[in-house]
Amino acid sequence: MNTERFLALRAGAVNKELARRITRIPACHHGLMKAMRYSLDAGGKRLRPALLTATYELFGGNWRDVLPAACALEMVHTYSLIHDDLPAMDNDSLRRGRPTSHIVFGEALALLAGDALLTNAFSVLYDNSKVKGVKAAGVLEASGILARRAGAGGMVSGQAADLEAEGFLKRPALYPKGLKCGASPTLSSKRLKCGASLLDYIHRHKTSDLIKASVEMGAALACAGPEDFKTLSDFAGAIGLCFQITDDVLDVVGDKKKLGKNGSDARNVKLTYASLYGIELSKVKAAELIASARKKLSRLSCPPERVKVLSDIADFVYKREK
Repeated sequence: MNTERFLALRAGAVNKELARRITRIPACHHGLMKAMRYSLDAGGKRLRPALLTATYELFGGNWRDVLPAACALEMVHTYSLIHDDLPAMDNDSLRRGRPTSHIVFGEALALLAGDALLTNAFSVLYDNSKVKGVKAAGVLEASGILARRAGAGGMVSGQAADLEAEGFLKRPALYPKGLKCGASPTLSSKRLKCGASLLDYIHRHKTSDLIKASVEMGAALACAGPEDFKTLSDFAGAIGLCFQITDDVLDVVGDKKKLGKNGSDARNVKLTYASLYGIELSKVKAAELIASARKKLSRLSCPPERVKVLSDIADFVYKREK
C-alpha cells in the first residue's frame, strides 16, 4: 500500500471516531460543539495519528485498538492550530483552505473551542484503558507523554518563543535572556549563532515535540522496551524538525492553494529556517535529517515490513507539497 493510501485510510478511521466522540459529549453547548467540529472537520493528513498507530503496530498490536489515543492526539493538535491562528498569535484568516475558527465564530468562541479540545482530549485518552488488550499502564504513560510534550515544557513554550522571536533578524540587540551570544550583536556571525539556537529551540518544541509524542505514545501503548522507545523517540525528533523545515520552505515557495493557508511567516517577520539559512541550505538540512531518521529506524528489531511503514511516512514528510 502506498503512503498516500495508508494515510487516507487511517485519516478516515480517525475522522469517523472523532465525529462520534465529539457529538456524544454530555451537556456540551451546541455552539461550542459546532466550533469544535468545524476545526476538526477541516481535513488534514492526520499525520500524528498515523504515526501513533503505525508505531503501535510495530509491536504486533491492532491499530484500531488505539484509535481513542490517536483521536486525543489530534484533538490536542487541532486546539493548537485554533490558538495559533488567533489575532493575539499569528492572526491568520485561512487554515486548510477555509476561514479560521475565529473568523467564523469570533475570537472568544474559538478560544473556548481550543480549550475544550485540549481538556476533553484526556478524557478520550482515558477511554483507551477500557479497550480490551490495551494495558492501563500504557495509557497512563501515554497520558504523561502527551501532557509533557504539549505543555509548558514542550509545544506551548515553543509557541511562546516563536512569538518572542518575531522580527528577530531586524533587531539591534539579541535576546531573550538566556540565549545571549556575546557583547557584539552587530556581528553577523554572532547573530547567526544566536538565531540558530533560538530557532532550534522554537521548532524542537513548537512542532517536533508533538510529532515525538505521536511516536512515543504509540510505543508506550505497546509497552515497548526502553531501547526501542529511545530509538523511536530520536527518529520522531528528526522527522519533526524535517517537517518544520519543509513547512518553512513551502511557506516561501509552495503553492498557496495546495497549502490552504496565506503564509503569515513573512508578514509577521518570523524566524524560520528559510529566513535564517535560505531555501537551499534549508533543503540540505531537511535531507540530512531524513537520512538520520532512516538510520535510526535500522536499529529496531521489529519486522521489516512494519518498520518500512514508518520509513515511508518519513519520506512523505520530506517530499510533501502541502
